[in-house]
Amino acid sequence: NRSLEEAVKGGLTAEAAVDRVRNEHRARFAQARDPYIRERLHDFEDLANRLLRVLAGDTPGTRELPDDAILVARNLGPADLLEYPREKLKGLLLEEGSAASHAGIVARALQIPCVGRLQGLRDRLSENDLVIVDGETGESYLRPRPDMLEAVQSRMAVRDQRRAEFDALRDVEPVTQDGVHIHLLTNAGLAVDLENLAETGAEGIGLFRTEFQFMVSDELPRLTAQTQLYKLVMDAAGDRPVTFRTLDVGGDKVLPYLEAEREENPALGRRAIRLGLDRPALLRMQLRALLTAAANRELRIMFPMIATVDEYRQAREMVDRECEWARRRGRALPRMLRVGAMIEAPSLLWHLDALLPLTDFVSIGTNDLFQYMYAADRTNPLVSGRYDPLSPPALRALAEIQKKCAETGTPVSICGELAGRPLEAFALLTLGFTRLSAPAGGVGPVKRMILSANVAAAQRALPGLLGSSAGAVRNEFESLARKLNVAL
Repeated sequence: NRSLEEAVKGGLTAEAAVDRVRNEHRARFAQARDPYIRERLHDFEDLANRLLRVLAGDTPGTRELPDDAILVARNLGPADLLEYPREKLKGLLLEEGSAASHAGIVARALQIPCVGRLQGLRDRLSENDLVIVDGETGESYLRPRPDMLEAVQSRMAVRDQRRAEFDALRDVEPVTQDGVHIHLLTNAGLAVDLENLAETGAEGIGLFRTEFQFMVSDELPRLTAQTQLYKLVMDAAGDRPVTFRTLDVGGDKVLPYLEAEREENPALGRRAIRLGLDRPALLRMQLRALLTAAANRELRIMFPMIATVDEYRQAREMVDRECEWARRRGRALPRMLRVGAMIEAPSLLWHLDALLPLTDFVSIGTNDLFQYMYAADRTNPLVSGRYDPLSPPALRALAEIQKKCAETGTPVSICGELAGRPLEAFALLTLGFTRLSAPAGGVGPVKRMILSANVAAAQRALPGLLGSSAGAVRNEFESLARKLNVAL
C-alpha cells in the first residue's frame, strides 16, 4: 500500500503507519453517503486489525479467552472469529455488524449466538460484566437484574430439555404420521460444521456454502486448498450426499482480494454465477477442485443465482469442459455427477419448463427468492420484516415450483432458512416438499415436527390458504398445526 510505504519512509513505525492509514480511510468511509460503501469499512477494519496483531507478534489461531466468554466488538471479520476457541466463546455482540454480516453468518455456522447493531455498547460495558445473548430473539441483556437472570435461566433449562428430546430423535427416521418419508439434511460451509452431521443425524449436507472458505481466507484459496477442503467434506460425509454450491460472492459478501467495480445496487449486480461466468478462470478452478476431490465418488454441484436458462447452460458447459480436460489427462472422474441449479431469481418461475429438463435437480433458495419477490433487502432491518414468507404470493410461487418439478420428475429441495423453522417447514410439507436442508440447530425441532405431522390431512386445507386474500396466513397455519396436534 503506497500510503503505508510513505508513512514509514516519513519516520513512522509500521504500527503507527497502519494506525494512521486506518484513521484516514475510516474518515473517508464514514463520510460516504452510500450505505454500501460505509459497510465496506468493516472489511477494511478487519484487515487493519489483523495486520496490527501480526506486527505485534500475535500468531493467528492462538487467541485466548476465559471460560463462558461473550465477545464484544465494534465489528469483527469472519477470519477473526475463527481464531477464538470455539469451546469458550459463548456469544458475540457487535456495535456495527449484524446477524446478517459475514461474522454473523460464520457465528451461526458455529452455533454461537450473535446480536448486532448495538451502537455505543462498548462504552456501556466493562470487562467481567454479566451479559446475556439471545440469538433466537436478537436481544441482549446487560448486567441483568436477578429476576431477569432467573427468567432467562428458566428459558435455558427449557431449551436444554428440548435439546435432550431432539438428541433422542437423532437416529429416528423422519417419517410423518401418514407414512411420508422426509429427507432432512443440514447446511454447512466450514470444516467445523462437519461434526454436525453426526450430532444432528442429518441424512447429508443439502447445501455446502463453498464461499465460506473464500470469506475467511486472506487470499484467494489455491486449487490445492480447495481440493483438500472438498475431499475432507466428502470423507466426513461418507455415503451421505453432499451438494456443493459454487462460489456465491458479491452483493453483501465482498472478498477484499478480488477486484470489483463499484455497483450502485450490488445485490442486483455481478454476484454468484454472474461473477463466475464473467471470470471463468475462477469458476473453472473451483470445478476442477471439486472433480478432483470427488474422484470415484458421487458429486453434486449446484449453481447459485441462476436467472436465465442460458446462464445454466453456460455453467454446465464449463463442467463438461473440465470433465473432458481430466479425461484427456487420464485422471479419475466422479463415479456419478449430478448438476443442478438454485431457484432464487423470480424470472425462472416463468421458464421452469425450459430449465428443469436440463438439470439433475434444483434447490430453492427462499432467502433470496423472497427478497427479490418483495423488493425488500433481507439484511436491512428497516424493510426485512415487512413481508411474511407464509403469505399467499410466496406460497403460490413455491407450490408452482413443486408442481413443475413433480411433472418432470426433477428432485427439488428447500435450502433456505425457512426449512429450519418448524412452522414454516410444516407449511413446506403441506405444499408437497419432501427434501429440506436446514441449519444444524433446526434439524432437531423440524424432525420432531415431521414425526407428529399428517401431510394428507394438512393438504385438505391448502386450497383455502393459497386462495386467501390476506397479506399473510401465518396464524392460519398455526391454527391448522394445533388442530392436527403438530409439534411446533
